Amino acid sequence: MTPPFARRATYRLTLGEHAWLLGPRTYVMGVLNCTPDSFYDGGRHTTPAAIAAHYERLVAEGADCVDVGGASSRPGAPEVEAAEEWRRIAPACEAARRAGHPVPLAVDTTRYEVAARACDCGATLINDVSALRFEPCLADLASRFNAALVLMHMQGTPGTMQRAPHYDEVVSDIRAALAAAIEIATARGVPRAQILIDPGIGFGKTTAHNLELLNRLPEFSLLECPILIGCSRKKFIGTLLDLPVEERLNGTLGAHAAAVAGGAHVVRVHDVAAHVQLVRLLDAVRAAGAGRPA
Repeated sequence: MTPPFARRATYRLTLGEHAWLLGPRTYVMGVLNCTPDSFYDGGRHTTPAAIAAHYERLVAEGADCVDVGGASSRPGAPEVEAAEEWRRIAPACEAARRAGHPVPLAVDTTRYEVAARACDCGATLINDVSALRFEPCLADLASRFNAALVLMHMQGTPGTMQRAPHYDEVVSDIRAALAAAIEIATARGVPRAQILIDPGIGFGKTTAHNLELLNRLPEFSLLECPILIGCSRKKFIGTLLDLPVEERLNGTLGAHAAAVAGGAHVVRVHDVAAHVQLVRLLDAVRAAGAGRPA
């Protein structure tokens, strides 16, 4: 009998003073968008007071990490100057520092300048949606700070990624691209133990591509890095369920349940409290079946 959960390897990740043991349980990364134009919560957290309040809420709801971003990567998003991107996220970095970094702080950026300033403020994870294609020197920064590095696959750029995305074989193509990014990162001094991979749900993918990636997620375990997945309220959920972004929480929970069953170690989410409950239940079911013959 085939077990309902894919095998999930165990990894140890160092995030400053925090140590994660990935595998036995699923970690929840809370999203803090400090942008006026993100597809779901753009404009909600743009003042220092609102940013600090949302940071505190994510931590209180049980986020294992807070991922702060100042430039939207939604399809068609315009580019933002590095100085403006930093201006937007600086209050979040300061809020985390004032709180004593109760959980690791991640910075969602493709820019060395922005990531460097965030790391100076205590960020211990760099979340690069370009997988080092835009600024490979982000790997040098991660190495210097011993920060963890998320390598996410995106076809094209945010401005072009949804213009008829195409793959010869979606899983093989994305896995090969991530393998190449891992080689670049390790060559620049990032320990493999500090790298996470993200297939990039919704980033240059059709709905069919996204579903195939979730269905075949165990195949990414061949890269021997922990897997991060972010489906939170994305368009493919709205397409499948015919729902606006505000009503996609249930669909998001379903997508992330499939991802965790397929071996995801971390889920990146807007709705932390609901996901903390979801992953605790899924992890309990996984643990109950551990050791049983297939």
